[in-house]
Amino acid sequence: MTDFACFSLSVDDHIAHLRLNRPEKANSMVPAFWLEFPQAIDRLSAEGDARVIVISSEGKHFSAGMDISVFMQGSLDADAANPQISAEAFRHKVHALQESFSALERARQPVLAACQGGVIGGAVDMVTAADCRYATEDAFFCVQETAIGMTADVGTFPRLAKLVPEGWARQMCYTAERLTAAKAKEIGLVNEVFPDATALLDGVMEIARNIAAHSPLAVTGCKRMITYARDHSTTDALDYIGVWNAGMLRPEDIREAYVAKSEGRAPAFAPLKPITPGV
Repeated sequence: MTDFACFSLSVDDHIAHLRLNRPEKANSMVPAFWLEFPQAIDRLSAEGDARVIVISSEGKHFSAGMDISVFMQGSLDADAANPQISAEAFRHKVHALQESFSALERARQPVLAACQGGVIGGAVDMVTAADCRYATEDAFFCVQETAIGMTADVGTFPRLAKLVPEGWARQMCYTAERLTAAKAKEIGLVNEVFPDATALLDGVMEIARNIAAHSPLAVTGCKRMITYARDHSTTDALDYIGVWNAGMLRPEDIREAYVAKSEGRAPAFAPLKPITPGV
């Protein structure tokens, strides 16, 4: 696929693998990252060939979060003579940054985050927008923004408190402490902990293969329903799943799943149809 400045991207056997590849800078998120990342995710979602997206990293740390250079750009600069005008521009900049990670949530495919070492600041914003998180034993999670005098604003707050008990979300954010992988698993932030980076990627790729083996339409329906149920009442979610299956339940996929199992082979499912975003 297209070359990117901050990560590599490949799709093999219906598994997309996006790998942060600036280990010498702890995979910090420079301005180019915030432009390229949502473009890559939106493209994968639209094309539909990938059935699952895995995000991992090279080097000691998953990501040190937002690079300081982002703060130095244009609308983030302070203007003492026009504070309100600067604030309005800042708001739009923040919304653009937020959309970079909301792309993970709106993607048609499940997103799995494989985390090693530090998951710091903006990296917490990123992984909380993923569907599932996995970590190495030495991984840690830190809402670093508090320690540098600001309130995290790219996605941590609306998502973290829905993933872990509210008290833990508050403690992490108030203290900017490092949450260990073991504690992250205990409170439900990560699904599984692996001994090292090699075992982590092997384990996550195995989970990705299991996902990719199922009907893409069924899996994207699961993602949509779980996210919708999280944000709506039980009554509304039950109504939506009824409407969804009334229009999108595919008998051919059900039949293929049963026939393939009886014949001892892998099922063959129709892919998601490519879409043109914004049209």
